[in-house]
Amino acid sequence: MSYIEIRNIFKIFGPDPQTALQMAKAGADKDEILAKTGHTVGLHDVSLSIERGETFVVMGLSGSGKSTLIRHLNRLIDPTSGEVLFDGTDILAMSISELNAFRRKRLGMVFQRFGLLPHRNVINNVAYGLEIQGQDRKTREDAARNWIERVGLGGYEDKFPDQLSGGMQQRVGLARALATDPEVLLMDEAFSALDPLIRNDMQDELVKLQGELHKTIVFITHDLDEALKLGDRIAILKDGKLIQTGRPEEIIMHPADNYVRAFTRDVNRSRVLRARTLMQPISDDDNINASWPRIADDMRLEDILPVALATNGSMSVIDGQEKLIGILSKEQVIAALVA
Repeated sequence: MSYIEIRNIFKIFGPDPQTALQMAKAGADKDEILAKTGHTVGLHDVSLSIERGETFVVMGLSGSGKSTLIRHLNRLIDPTSGEVLFDGTDILAMSISELNAFRRKRLGMVFQRFGLLPHRNVINNVAYGLEIQGQDRKTREDAARNWIERVGLGGYEDKFPDQLSGGMQQRVGLARALATDPEVLLMDEAFSALDPLIRNDMQDELVKLQGELHKTIVFITHDLDEALKLGDRIAILKDGKLIQTGRPEEIIMHPADNYVRAFTRDVNRSRVLRARTLMQPISDDDNINASWPRIADDMRLEDILPVALATNGSMSVIDGQEKLIGILSKEQVIAALVA
């Protein structure tokens, strides 16, 4: 079983959701249900499995259901039908006290509009979750100072939110979410309100921190480039339905339908595709030349290209244990670029 399991979730908004639910289960689409009942389908039979320690990105356009989905993970919204399990525990069966403890101890949340408390300075904003948990002042301030340093805001402990730029405020929000050491980090359009350069910096910061922390992150975005940069896996929603789930390179190489294909049409493939996606798996019949350059299986195409152009033969692809797992030719690299 995966760490987080979302099973057959339906969410219908309106006064009589059960009637609309039966129509949805019978095959009626979102527009038909709205026209006949006045109810809005937020999610339509969505099932997802999220592994411990991965960054799982949910993306789609406005109205696709992505923010509705993430709100089911902390039970800000309950489904009309379906299950949500964390490590085998059904959170929909939790009592109010159990749910509050679950939110305090296991979840962290980073909001699009920062959500900082304007009357608290940086260190007290970052320490807020620990204060709610009942930690003593020294413990929570020591932890807060550590996270303020880790997100690059050392020296700003006594500043107030209105004295910080948008990017700095979001770093405070990230530090606050991480200070309680949550198992799961929920990030709902966390960087969408930032200017492009600051947004790119925050994406880099998250990638760096995740490389150290290995948290389970559920990240919501409408931006495919952001999804491809951050996600170990990506789920694409449209009109409340799950269209495709896969690794970034799978989404690019094998779009499920024209909707996904339109999303991926203008993507810079060299920044997404990796050696393991393009390589030919090694077989007993392969004749491996010891002089071929060796490349890591997670190396991106943009980094592979200069190696490919500099060699007259192929390249040997190795995994994290430096075991030979495949062969990649110059012709395969060029073909992937022009596809």
